[in-house]
Formats: sequence, structure tokens, C-alpha cells
Amino acid sequence: MLNLTDRQEKILKAIIEEYIETASPVGSETVDKKYNLGVSPATIRNEMVVLTKQGFLKKSHFSSGRSPTPLALKFYVNNLMKEQQLPVAEEVAVKEKVWDYRHELDKFLREMTKELALRTKEMAVTATEDGDLYTAGMANILDDPEFFDIDVTKALLSYLDIDEFWNNLLKRTEEGSSLEVLLGSDLGNEIFEPCGFVYRYFKAGSTKGAIGVLGPARLNFRRIFPTVRYFGELIDEVFGGW
Repeated sequence: MLNLTDRQEKILKAIIEEYIETASPVGSETVDKKYNLGVSPATIRNEMVVLTKQGFLKKSHFSSGRSPTPLALKFYVNNLMKEQQLPVAEEVAVKEKVWDYRHELDKFLREMTKELALRTKEMAVTATEDGDLYTAGMANILDDPEFFDIDVTKALLSYLDIDEFWNNLLKRTEEGSSLEVLLGSDLGNEIFEPCGFVYRYFKAGSTKGAIGVLGPARLNFRRIFPTVRYFGELIDEVFGGW
């Protein structure tokens, strides 16, 4: 268990949420001015040094600011984050959009993937154990600075053609309602350090699979979590009786 003081947790949470919003390294001045934590800028700087030594933050080559590591992002997801509630109106809108396809699993999953990309403004991926793969919103990742690096983008898109990668991922997934989060090297290659994948297992009759969002490691987890969870639950609900 990673033990941080309350103050360190507040500083880390502020840095991560600022980084998720801006995609830029965060300095102590920003934390001091924007997040009103009730401690001096010098204290914030000192704690940032400690958090860096503990592996939660990394220095930027281009500025004096620091960025959260995958370790920090996982800690944030598991301990610090407060999910936003998915509006009921949005749940209803999604259901209405895909309801006409409820008798055909293939079309339903295809439309669900498109709708997830539209709602999250990231790339959505649905994979089944039968080897079917649905993607939507590939162009969305090009809005994220992490994918201005052509090598990262090329590697990520090339993995969409590797069935073995998705099959292995599904084998790692626990059957049930929990969300899975893969960050950086969790995705199986060091080049994916800036990438993240949030997904949920589903079961549609005899078909098992996962639906989720692929994008930068600094995904807007507070919004993405409830959205991906609902999409997985909707597939379970619609095809539970198959």
C-alpha cells in the first residue's frame, strides 16, 4: 500500500486534475494559485520533490513543471477521484439511439462503439472473444497532444489489426461489472507510455467481450468511468436473455 499524507494527496490530486485538463506539466505556482490548498508555494514545491522521488511525478524536459506517472494516475483512480454522475437524460439518449438494433448483436455493438466515441470524444473500441473488433472515433485521438508523436499514433493504430493483443486482453479481464484500467506499459509495449485504456467486460448471450475508450493516459476518468460502465451495463441488459 502506498502511503501518502493528506497534504500530499491533495497536492497530487490537484496536479493530476490540472494535467488531465491541460496536457501540460504542472508547476507549484499553478497549484498554489488555482487550487487554494492552504499551504505555501515553498511547501508545495517541497512536497512535489518528495512525490517525484516516490515515483508519482516526473520532471519535464521542457519546463520546471511536473507530470503524473502511470503510478500516480492509478493511485488517483483508485483513491482520489470522484466520478461525475452520468445524467439520466444521456443514458436515455444513448438507449434510444441504439434500441432499434437490439435484435442484431453485430449492428448493436457497431452502433454502441460509434456512440461511445461520440460521447467521450476519444477512440472507442469493442472486442469480442470471437475475434470481432469494432472501432470508432480514430480521428479523435489526433486532438490529443500525446498523439502528435507519429510513432505513438502509428503503433497504437497498428495494434487494432493484431487479434492476439485483444484476445490476451480479454483473457485478463474479470467477468463482472468492474471497470479495468490499463495505463502506459500495461498495454504491453513501452511506446504506449502516454496511452490509456478504460474498458468494461460484457456478456451478450454466448458472446463475451469488452467495450471501452482508448486514448491518452490522462483520460478524463471522472467522466469516462461512468460512461463506459453504462455502455457495458446496457449491453448486458439488452442481451442478458439471449
